[in-house]
Amino acid sequence: MRKETSVHMSTSQRRQITTFMLVLGAVVFGMILAGGLNLTVPGRAETASTLSATQIAGSNAPITSLPSFADLAQAVDPAVVSIQAATIQDRPRGGGGRGQGGQGMDPFEFFFGPRGRGQQDEEDGQGGQGSPGGPGGPGRGQDPEQFRSDAGGSGFVISRDGLVVTNYHVVEGASEVKVHLGDRDYPAEVKGTDQATDIALLKINAGNDLRFLELGDSDNVRVGDWIMVIGNPLNLDKTVTTGVVSAKGRSIGISDASFENFIQTDAAINFGNSGGPLVNLRGEVVGIATAINWGAENIGFAVPVNTLREVLPQLREKGKVSRGYLGIQIQNLNYNQARAFGLESTDGALVGSVEGSTPAGKSGIRHGDIIVGVDDIKVKNTHDLINYVANKGPGSTVTLDVLRDNQHRDVKVKLGERPERSAANGRQGGEDEEEGESGIDWLGIQYQGITDNLRSTQGLPDDVDGVVVTNVAPTSPLYEQFIRPGTVITEVNGQEVHSVADFEKLVKGLKSGSYLRLYAMPFARGQQGQPFFAVVQVP
Repeated sequence: MRKETSVHMSTSQRRQITTFMLVLGAVVFGMILAGGLNLTVPGRAETASTLSATQIAGSNAPITSLPSFADLAQAVDPAVVSIQAATIQDRPRGGGGRGQGGQGMDPFEFFFGPRGRGQQDEEDGQGGQGSPGGPGGPGRGQDPEQFRSDAGGSGFVISRDGLVVTNYHVVEGASEVKVHLGDRDYPAEVKGTDQATDIALLKINAGNDLRFLELGDSDNVRVGDWIMVIGNPLNLDKTVTTGVVSAKGRSIGISDASFENFIQTDAAINFGNSGGPLVNLRGEVVGIATAINWGAENIGFAVPVNTLREVLPQLREKGKVSRGYLGIQIQNLNYNQARAFGLESTDGALVGSVEGSTPAGKSGIRHGDIIVGVDDIKVKNTHDLINYVANKGPGSTVTLDVLRDNQHRDVKVKLGERPERSAANGRQGGEDEEEGESGIDWLGIQYQGITDNLRSTQGLPDDVDGVVVTNVAPTSPLYEQFIRPGTVITEVNGQEVHSVADFEKLVKGLKSGSYLRLYAMPFARGQQGQPFFAVVQVP
């Protein structure tokens, strides 16, 4: 009996062991299966969710929680200032402020609000005020009265000894400038200004070393990077807003388009933020808040800090910026334009116009030339050429790699000094035979020859010849190429146009699928705009 009982217990143990192994195997198999199907046990759900988000983002780096900007704001705040700029002018009694005379929206107003310091300052929350001038007071109608307008803006300290950066338009024309830092106001000296880049450099004497901000590298800023803006919008001192870099390389037409290379951000920028810093998460300045589109939300623009780096030495030493000057109007090539010139790549800067009296004109540069290099440096777009030439300075000599008729040639140009931007005025005079209005169906435009009447009414110079566009259909392929009524077409595929007959012969002689390249000059109210190339494909 004892032996039999012993055998029975041994069998029971074996069954228990077998059952345990089966259960264990099932658990292990279930875990392996769950892993293969990306299933999770409840205790690991949070970790798996994080991994899934990382995989979706296409990054191996772990995703962290959104940053707090409190430490960053605390570190940057002591170097951010507010600017008060007062302008005192004499004006006739009863005289109105500056207006636009019904000429339509000024691009400056589109981004900054109403032009004129008194009007602008009301937007900045400070307002302008008039005061009687002279001992006679209001009773002396012939005496001028003094008018004071106060503008506000922001800025930031960039050196221990009190150099402050702000926008040019914040201190433009100011009689007195003050910088508010901490709990004190300091009188400021305007050390230098550069209207082309909308940058001004001020100097204050605080009597001690100041906290300042380091300048970063705006070229390394990427679309989607976090940034923080600190300034004084609407006189609300030290306001912090955050957002991301929305875009780079924006041109918005408020200053010299040659140097417009704005950073766009969705961080809130309002009137009074102008001149304040955009900083990255390391506390480095990457931009200078400059403009807003006041008809939109969360669309603000900043001057890249690398632009400040380029002009800072001259502002500090000379008070102004002298730039090298070729004397040409250039544009980037698009796909169709490149094909029309027989090129495979859109690299290069297309010369739209050049005057014979300019450095480039004297060196033989022509409209239609494509500049693909300067001093052995490749030119991929207009900014490459503009920045290089501007930084070389007046009097320097550069060698341009010019592509003309698909052949490379080196052209040496001694640079002049870039003049202030100004509008070209039209001239009157000249005679020509009168021709009727004509059109080519697929182009969708109407045009006529230049008559003496047109020259006098439109202010066309006597050295401009061609056909004048009188109407452009909305469906015309040239509408998207900015051809408008009043535009003068002077060339077709490099061939000069002197009459309607010349124009139609050249256009109608093109083969289907080839490219039509027009050289055009816009005229409006007696003023000539910048000549440009319009390119369309023949159907």
